[in-house]
Amino acid sequence: MMSEIAIKGMNFYYQKKQVIFDLNLNIPKNEIMSVIGPANSGITTLLRALNRLGDIVPGARFEGEVLVDGKDIYSEDTNVAELRRRVGMVFEIPTPLPMSIFENIAYGPRLSGIKSKKKLAEGVEMALKRAALWDEVKDRLDVSAMSLSGGQQQRLCIARVLALKPQVILIDRACSGLDPISTAKIEESLMNLKDEFTIVIAPHNVQQASRVSDRVAFMLMGHLVEEGQTMDVFVSPQDQRTNDYITGRFG
Repeated sequence: MMSEIAIKGMNFYYQKKQVIFDLNLNIPKNEIMSVIGPANSGITTLLRALNRLGDIVPGARFEGEVLVDGKDIYSEDTNVAELRRRVGMVFEIPTPLPMSIFENIAYGPRLSGIKSKKKLAEGVEMALKRAALWDEVKDRLDVSAMSLSGGQQQRLCIARVLALKPQVILIDRACSGLDPISTAKIEESLMNLKDEFTIVIAPHNVQQASRVSDRVAFMLMGHLVEEGQTMDVFVSPQDQRTNDYITGRFG
C-alpha cells in the first residue's frame, strides 16, 4: 500500500485552543479515504491543513509533518500556491465564480499560463466529463454558472479542481445540501476518479462513507480513534466509540 499522504504527529491550534491532537495517518494513493466523526472532531481542520488553508486563519498554528510524495508541505521552501494546485479542495457550499460555465473551468488553467483556446477547450471538456457534468451543460457553456442547480454547481466546483490536474482532491461535505439524485451523481464520479486521483472526503453522513470509501478514519474531539478498511471498520470496529458512532448512538 503506497501512501500519497503521510501525516505525522499533527497538532493544530486556533489561538490557544487545540483542535487536533497528535494525529498520525497514512492516506494511500488512488483510494478514497473518508474521515468521519461528530461535529467538533477537527475533520474540516484536518482537510484544510492538508493544503495549508489554515495558514490564512489568524492565530492558527500547526505542529508536526504532512508528507505528500515524501516531501513535507510545511517546510519553508514549499510553494504554497503550487501545493494548492496539486492538492485541490471542494468545499461544503458550492462557490461558482460569477462568470460562464466555461470560464469557471478555464480560469485556473489560464492563471497557470495556458493561452491556447484549443487546449483550454479540451481541458474544460475533460474536467466536466470527469465530474459527470458535461452531458448536462455541453450546449450552454456560455451561460452563467450561477444558473446551475445546487448539485450541478457542486460538480462544477469538482471540475474546476480537476482542470488544474491535481494529485489529491479534498472534499468537505460536498453533498450535505443536495438531493439524493445529485448526491448519487457526485458519488459515482468520485468512484471513477480514484483511478487517477487520491481522494480524502469528509462525507455528509456515515452511509455515504460506507458507499464510497476504501478506507475510513474515525475522529472524535480531535483524536483519531481508529482507521482501516471500510468493511473492517463498519463490520468489526476495534473501539466501542466507533461502534457507537456508526450505529447512531451518538453524533
